[in-house]
Amino acid sequence: MNIEQIYTGCLAQGAYYIVSQGEAAIIDPLREVQPYLNRLERDGVRLKYIFETHFHADFVSGHLDLSQKTGAPIV
Repeated sequence: MNIEQIYTGCLAQGAYYIVSQGEAAIIDPLREVQPYLNRLERDGVRLKYIFETHFHADFVSGHLDLSQKTGAPIV
């Protein structure tokens, strides 16, 4: 299993990208989802879950767009 924090300093926002056995999960994705899509393709994995841990009042999350583009459910 590989866990990577994807941190955006200007928003002080951290997302997490987890990969194991050909599947991935993304926790609290940032609004711009293309980097996640690129990463999934590069790693040759399928996005299994998108986890949204809490309401983000200070920025727009990318969970809806990511789910629409990958078919992964939001948990």
